[in-house]
Amino acid sequence: MLTQQQLKENVAVAAIDYVLPYLKPDTIIGIGSGSTADLFIDQLAQFKSRFKGTVSSSERSTTRLQSHGIEVFDLNDISHVPVYIDGADEIDAGLHMIKGGGGALTREKIVASVADQFVCIADESKCVDYLGAFPLPVEIIPMAREAVARQMAALGGRPKLREGFTTDNGCQILDVAGLRITDPKALEARVNNIPGVVTCGLFAIAGAGVALISTQTGVEQRKPA
Repeated sequence: MLTQQQLKENVAVAAIDYVLPYLKPDTIIGIGSGSTADLFIDQLAQFKSRFKGTVSSSERSTTRLQSHGIEVFDLNDISHVPVYIDGADEIDAGLHMIKGGGGALTREKIVASVADQFVCIADESKCVDYLGAFPLPVEIIPMAREAVARQMAALGGRPKLREGFTTDNGCQILDVAGLRITDPKALEARVNNIPGVVTCGLFAIAGAGVALISTQTGVEQRKPA
């Protein structure tokens, strides 16, 4: 029986095989955040001479990339990102995701939005029939904390401030438990429209184009159902 760490390591290797055809001397790829993305970065380092560099969705990933000698560019200076690689806290059969357990959801969503293709890398424990068992992160402007919390409670959630945490954008996060998300696109649009919300951790309106899922029998490539 493979451990979760071994499953993550396997999918990081599979992700390298997936992105190798994209790695050209002028290529800049997008890199996400989290423990699985960390493993992907470590694997990517051995191929750093093949491509120009990266754009990163968090200070954590930027530090790790630079420690390997991989150049990180400002997204404002980049016109083309062919592929973005990132993990997920939950993913359903439609490749809609909850992300943001590490707090980088806004920058992850920004980098994903400019990439030609979003590739989600995850182990099988992240696969669910319905999103919501993992509390939904909602990044908020601090002055709107209680106003947003009341609206999330009205939607059936149990919002809780992530104590002692500030995002790379200087904002706060409400983690909203108790949601069973049957229409992730509609909920994403509704939550994002609440005044004071920077963005929520639903990646459904623009979900992953492909998922690499690490299982006990190997890494499976999945497309939206």
